[in-house]
Amino acid sequence: MRTRRGEAGAGGLRAALRRRSGRLPGGGGGRRAAAMALSLGEGGGSRLRRQLESGGFAAGEYVKQLSQQSDGDRDLQEHRQRIQALSEETAQSLKRNVYQNYRQFIETAREISYLESEMYQLSHILTEQKGIMEAVTQALLLQADRDDPALGARRAAADPFLPLSAKEAAASEEGRQRTLTTLLEKVEGCRDLLPESPGKYLVYNGDLVEYDADHMAQIQRVHAFLMNDCLLVATALPNRRGAYRYDALYPLDGLAVVNVKDNPPMKDMFKLLMFPESRIFQAENAKIKKEWLEVLEETKRNRALSEKRRLEQEALPRPAPTPPESTNPFEEDEEEEEEEPSAEEEAVDLSLEWIQELPEDLDVCIAQRDFEGAVDLLDKLNEYLGDKPVSQPVKELRAKVDERVRQLTDVLVFELSPDRSLRGGPRATRRAVSQLIRLGQSTKACELFLKNRAAAVQTAIRQLRIEGATLLYIHKLCHVFFTSLLETAREFETDFAGNNGCYSAFVVWARSSMRMFVDAFSKQVFDSKESLSTAAECVKVAKEHCKQLSEIGLDLTFIIHALLVKDIKGALQSYKDIIIEATKHRNSEEMWRKMNLMTPEALGKLREEMRSCGVGNFDQYTGDDCWVNLSYTVVAFTKQTMAFLEEALKLYFPELHMVLLESLVEIILVAVQHVDYSLRCEQDPEKKAFIRQNASFLYETVLPVVEKRFEEGVGKPAKQLQDLRNASRLMRVNPESTTSVV
Repeated sequence: MRTRRGEAGAGGLRAALRRRSGRLPGGGGGRRAAAMALSLGEGGGSRLRRQLESGGFAAGEYVKQLSQQSDGDRDLQEHRQRIQALSEETAQSLKRNVYQNYRQFIETAREISYLESEMYQLSHILTEQKGIMEAVTQALLLQADRDDPALGARRAAADPFLPLSAKEAAASEEGRQRTLTTLLEKVEGCRDLLPESPGKYLVYNGDLVEYDADHMAQIQRVHAFLMNDCLLVATALPNRRGAYRYDALYPLDGLAVVNVKDNPPMKDMFKLLMFPESRIFQAENAKIKKEWLEVLEETKRNRALSEKRRLEQEALPRPAPTPPESTNPFEEDEEEEEEEPSAEEEAVDLSLEWIQELPEDLDVCIAQRDFEGAVDLLDKLNEYLGDKPVSQPVKELRAKVDERVRQLTDVLVFELSPDRSLRGGPRATRRAVSQLIRLGQSTKACELFLKNRAAAVQTAIRQLRIEGATLLYIHKLCHVFFTSLLETAREFETDFAGNNGCYSAFVVWARSSMRMFVDAFSKQVFDSKESLSTAAECVKVAKEHCKQLSEIGLDLTFIIHALLVKDIKGALQSYKDIIIEATKHRNSEEMWRKMNLMTPEALGKLREEMRSCGVGNFDQYTGDDCWVNLSYTVVAFTKQTMAFLEEALKLYFPELHMVLLESLVEIILVAVQHVDYSLRCEQDPEKKAFIRQNASFLYETVLPVVEKRFEEGVGKPAKQLQDLRNASRLMRVNPESTTSVV
């Protein structure tokens, strides 16, 4: 028995050691684990550790020897606990090592990020230094060519690899003009866009292939003409060799060139960025692509330098020309008056660094969607030029800035367009609206804001699922619509607090939105032929939600009344016709018999129904047991008429007064005329007395209740009902007729 238990314990210990040693008997991991386990024991730790660390250690033999030396299960359990403790300690050690390595990894990644940032800054500085050196060299060559045109021509002829701008500088003005004229003859539709000016000349041109920026599909073959101030893109005419049609013209001031990394088969490409669009072109080979990139960058740089030099020269004060001597004593005063504004004009300093970089800074802000920063720059410029005279340099600067203002306005308009995502509620539009208002376009901001909210409300209504009862859907519809209307009104009040002229536009928008709501409401409530009680509950819910707008001083109850009056009239007349038809059908089957309800419960239920209808003296019309001294037709007519009146009063507003009153009179006349006809035709004295009792119930009980309830619900008495009740005799019809007349 002890031997078997020893073998079982040895097997378990052997399995545990194999798991710790990577399932390889005799492995290094197993030796280290066993050594650590034995080091936890009492005595003999160092000797066994050396044994386990020796190269010839065998885990199987060690487990066999251990099981033979153990006295029983207790020793094996102790060894197992030691190994378990060793396992937990090893796991904790591994966790500490992993955490330490993870921290070192994070620190290393941070150092790499810092190093990458420093390398990028260093590369940017080197690129700027290279550009400055090239610009200085270019300026020196241009100056030397101006001083000695012959030297420039010889340099251009001797060295064909000079920069293209230097070659063009060495060419004569006549040659430049001839080149531009040739360009105008080749491209159709660009003569009006490119006037023949002395300062414009062709720098570089070549064939390119345009690709779609999203799908990288080939679009068309184009020919690009680079001039010293703009880039012209033309498409080839299919039937005319060497002829082109105008496609686009981009000023170099707003053009950015980006190199596109080769990704076979897409290679030798570069991208042109012109806010808000971009185009991708492919050159014939890598050499031509490199030439395009270098020439574009160099031409843009030369354009910026020449523009900066021109502004600096215009900003310098010019000496006033010496006027000829004159004997006119009044001429001196006129000259002084003319010189003063010119001196003020020359006092405008546009050489400040932030003014020179303003157009580019605006482009950056627009590209980065920093709308607030762009408007802040515009406000700063307007404040600086507010009291300055309008000189020619100021006009040119204004023209550049106005182009950026148009671009910024287009972006803000796109932000408010309904095509954008409508999530986020009205507050999501606050940023674009506030910047448009700061740009002085509050009217456009108001129009776009209201269009955006109209689209959002319409989308929310369309997304409502029509399921379950109609009243449940109306609750959801009213909650969605009036909550959106309330949020829009509050946001409008916040954004346009200082623009009182925009509130009339909001009222017009609220009316149109209410019409959209009523269309959805009527389609679900009235077009689906719901019962009058359901329609009344739905209208009541809509009125209650509409009253929420009074929190912000907006009352649209009269609008919802005006929009619903037609549908409610139709519903009242339709339900009136149903009651009249049902009453006539019961009249045709009338036998003028007392009602026998059979059970006291049924009688009690009828009493409650009559009490809810306002008939308090109904007990005087009840007889012995379960009999009622009234006709079934009269009782049914009373309940149906009072139910109609209650539901109609829920729908009531002043525009429906006559419709409701006329409907009640028509319904009552049907019952009254039937009673009058029955009295004239009935010969049996008992039945005649019973008919008079029913007529008395109608005149003395039902009609006063109808009149009183109508006055309570409307707020004023109805003369027509009073005349009907105060009639001195029953209504008469043609004596020769044997049918009821309605």
